[in-house]
Amino acid sequence: MREPKNNGSDWTEEFKEELGGMAKEGLNHPSTKPVLTGAAIGAAAGLLLPVVSWPVGLIAGASFALYQRIKK
Repeated sequence: MREPKNNGSDWTEEFKEELGGMAKEGLNHPSTKPVLTGAAIGAAAGLLLPVVSWPVGLIAGASFALYQRIKK
């Protein structure tokens, strides 16, 4: 597990690095599969909940999974 840069204070840089790595490496990047899983779970929850649509659930699930990866 890697140490957060700047004691975790600048998460936006880590967010950009993760997204860039995921875009370049595709499914070979360690964050891609957990983020896709979070997106699928969010989309399924969006289908089941009457107030939230599946695209909102998909984005929320992917965002939460990516946040969890960066937070570590």
